[in-house]
Amino acid sequence: MDVSWTLWALTIFGLCALIAVDFFIGRKPHDVSTKEAGIWTVVWIALAALFGLGLLVFGESQASGEFFAGFITEKSLSVDNLFVFVLIMAKFSVPSHLQQRVLLVGVLIALVLRAIFIAAGAAVIANFSWVFYIFGAFLIYTAWKLIQEARADEEEDEFEENRLLKSIEHRFGVADKYHGTKLFIRNNGKRVLTPLMVVMLAIGTTDVLFALDSIPAIFGLTQDPYIVFTANAFALMGLRQLYFLIGGLLKKLVHLSYGLSVILGFIGVKLVLHALHESGVHVPEISIPFSLTVICGVLVITTITSLIATRKQEAAEKGTEADEQKDDSENVGAEK
Repeated sequence: MDVSWTLWALTIFGLCALIAVDFFIGRKPHDVSTKEAGIWTVVWIALAALFGLGLLVFGESQASGEFFAGFITEKSLSVDNLFVFVLIMAKFSVPSHLQQRVLLVGVLIALVLRAIFIAAGAAVIANFSWVFYIFGAFLIYTAWKLIQEARADEEEDEFEENRLLKSIEHRFGVADKYHGTKLFIRNNGKRVLTPLMVVMLAIGTTDVLFALDSIPAIFGLTQDPYIVFTANAFALMGLRQLYFLIGGLLKKLVHLSYGLSVILGFIGVKLVLHALHESGVHVPEISIPFSLTVICGVLVITTITSLIATRKQEAAEKGTEADEQKDDSENVGAEK
């Protein structure tokens, strides 16, 4: 898809305008209700759908298909990121009315960093086609690692700060409490960070780690930098509302890691086949419509099986509690 500099400029301007509207509406710190989060989640998904349909009408069907496949993949990977965001919020004891501000700025930092990653990835791919082998192998390895972690059933109880974040805290110093929406304060004549600024940086820089698998994954679906960027942008910008909407449901998606591992493994195989094709080897290539079908199918099946497994687990726990209460009452009766 040939994208002019004018279209790039208009797209970035439009995204900035949407972010400004989002920030203006939520500029006053407050607790986000489920209704508010639900409305804005629908709005962002609708905007992404309209953008994808616009590509179909004014661009081409393949570009539209690549956008939707990339958007759905990035959105599903972003849901997995929310688990870590929950840990970060708990680690820094972020007040509930400030969490939306933290997520908004953190996601903006993540978007800028991902744009840099995308530009670098596009430049590498344009000059070195063999990099698809590396991307494919990395995604297959990541898929295998996700399965191993899911089977081990190990839950991370606390967020560990990365080296960059620790160095920033050491360099500037951190205040001992939150000061509203202030990012810096004066403490004994020295300008120091507030915990709000630290947690924003934590979310923004932590997303770089997630970009290590999400960026190669979407490049496995499309090599068009414009589609890669817009799919990432729409997936990330709706992440803040999604956090408040499904925060309580995250623990019910017990099979999410398995679903993501299948998707990443599938895209990894697609990348390897594409690399072999580029090297002159006659192998079948996986089409975008088929990729979109597989991705959507895996997510639907994963969601259904997760809810069924969670419901069975809750029923089993209630049965255990009922048995314990019955035993306690029988013991009390026997003592009397």
